[in-house]
Amino acid sequence: MPGYQTRLGHAHLKVRDLKRSVEFYTRIFNLVVSEQVGAHYAFLSGGAAHHEIALQQVGPNAPGPLGSAVGLYHVAFEVPDRRAFALAYRALAEAGVGVATVDHRISWAIYFTDPDGNGLEIYWDTREQPSGRPRWEGEALPLPPERILAPLEGA
Repeated sequence: MPGYQTRLGHAHLKVRDLKRSVEFYTRIFNLVVSEQVGAHYAFLSGGAAHHEIALQQVGPNAPGPLGSAVGLYHVAFEVPDRRAFALAYRALAEAGVGVATVDHRISWAIYFTDPDGNGLEIYWDTREQPSGRPRWEGEALPLPPERILAPLEGA
């Protein structure tokens, strides 16, 4: 025990095209650029800190992430409620981003990749909901679009 507390400060992702990635992360996650260093680095924030995501341009010929290799699986972004989850799903669908949706019983999750193949997740913590569970027990149940979008009907 080192005697101090840590917390995750940000995720740093390597991308092929900084401009394209900044557009993706600002549109899909509603982040804003808090700082940019030339055409090589951009720091994006949702308002809680200087940045939650750092993007580093590594060039158009950089190889993509390897699905079966050791490394980062995905970066997850939490939304506060079911309506925000539905809005995120709708934004992804309208942007033409392919997604996989899952009810883990502790959360609803949307899994997808950014333009460079980096794994991403948007989730809503459902542990306190009537159908939620306090612990994840390996469940990955189907989560159909109509169930996700129900809070937006009539809006």
